[in-house]
Amino acid sequence: MGRGTFARSPHNRPSHTRPRGVRRTPEGRYVEADGIRWTDAEPPVATRTDAPLALADLLRIPPGEPMFTYDALQTADHGRLRQLHRTYVPFSGLIDSKYEEEAPPPAPELYGALADLGHELHFTEYIRTRMPLPDQAQALRLPDGVPVLHVIRVTLAASDKPLALEEFHLPGDELELMFRL
Repeated sequence: MGRGTFARSPHNRPSHTRPRGVRRTPEGRYVEADGIRWTDAEPPVATRTDAPLALADLLRIPPGEPMFTYDALQTADHGRLRQLHRTYVPFSGLIDSKYEEEAPPPAPELYGALADLGHELHFTEYIRTRMPLPDQAQALRLPDGVPVLHVIRVTLAASDKPLALEEFHLPGDELELMFRL
């Protein structure tokens, strides 16, 4: 006894339900809908990367276009909750702004910076499950066989022009996502 597979009941509720999306506070700040106070394990640093084909397609830019990229391991609830968060901002969306010479702030401050440039923002999220890469499993402290939820959020201007893209990798066990429609 004690060997084999542990099957969870399909009727059990998960440990965490996370509202998805972005909302604007009465003060005009953009915040995550989940209300969780995420802390970056280390301060995010902007690096320059080139747009890979899959992301270029979502951002509607040519593959290889330069982008600012931020990577962060984020924790909450004394480290019990963990997520990987990556932000991409194409250089082409920053032309004729102060961010042509300096990196824009990472999300969620990025949303306010884009709004200050005159953009009316809205967001689209794409969600899928997949098995994590080894470094993702280690950073998220996932046991073998646990998938991640891979969330891609595209920040769009009122004209539907993509301005930024974020990737979130969340532990796929004991988590459900909630959307208010």
